[in-house]
Amino acid sequence: MVAGSAADRVTTDDEDQPRTAFATALRSAIATSGLSLDRIQARLLARGASVSVTALSYWQSGKRQPERQSSLSAVRVLEEVLAIPAGSLLGLLPPPRPRGASSRRSRATTEQPLTFPLEALQALLEKVGAPNALEQHHQLKLVGLHDLCEIAEDGGQRAVTARAVFQAGADGQDRWLLVYAQGDPEAGPPVLNTLRNCHVGRAEVDDEHGLTVAELLFDRPIDRGETHLIEYSLTNPGPPYPECRNTHYREFRRPVREYLLEVRFDPGTVPAKCWQYSRQGTSPLDRKELKPDQGNGVHAVALDFGPGVFGIDWEY
Repeated sequence: MVAGSAADRVTTDDEDQPRTAFATALRSAIATSGLSLDRIQARLLARGASVSVTALSYWQSGKRQPERQSSLSAVRVLEEVLAIPAGSLLGLLPPPRPRGASSRRSRATTEQPLTFPLEALQALLEKVGAPNALEQHHQLKLVGLHDLCEIAEDGGQRAVTARAVFQAGADGQDRWLLVYAQGDPEAGPPVLNTLRNCHVGRAEVDDEHGLTVAELLFDRPIDRGETHLIEYSLTNPGPPYPECRNTHYREFRRPVREYLLEVRFDPGTVPAKCWQYSRQGTSPLDRKELKPDQGNGVHAVALDFGPGVFGIDWEY
């Protein structure tokens, strides 16, 4: 099962030239400046622009390009830090991809739900000692799951807190494998904290794809028929907080008896419209409008759901 928000931008073939030009110009400017990425980051921060060293590295290598508004603003400051003409880097970037509901729905719900290459996930699974996790029969059934996604004042994702209940189909079940896709890889991985009845075992992060795989080890093994409840959180530093592309979802590879998804908004960023969406197999996309409650949140419930994708999206 994969949790996350919609994917960050991956440049397509017809955009290769603009992205290459930006990366080449940035590499050249950095080399000419004689500054290390750490020093560049420090100077950006002193001017109020927060960019990770990883993001700077990806920008100059061409693996990623700045797209979100805070990143574009940081590029303007970066031009000052590198002492190059204003607009010489920004002018090499193509227009940002549309962020409307139609583009979100086509990527996150009506096409391939995974927001990263399966090869990247498989590599992390091998590192944590679970190379066959995607194909093997699991003896641990997810009975119930509650996700609380908190949206910050800038519209980014502050945190996700999850409470999960499992039932063992065989004796000696002692762990669950978490797979989480960060919707904004530029922001770096979230901080994983265990809150109840579990602790983190082996964990691996793919910074390029914003992907985290971690073992959540139960406080005690459970036997056939027993249930176990765990709680954990994924917290992002900010502001600015990672962009979530106005959506949060779970991809279930196996059925779940009950899934409750709750999205809570900062009072200043309550959206104009919200929807729950779901799709199982090749069935048509099912959508339903949601109304925010008095606590500035919305929720949706899926019963006996999966395999499939279930989520909430919104627009301002």
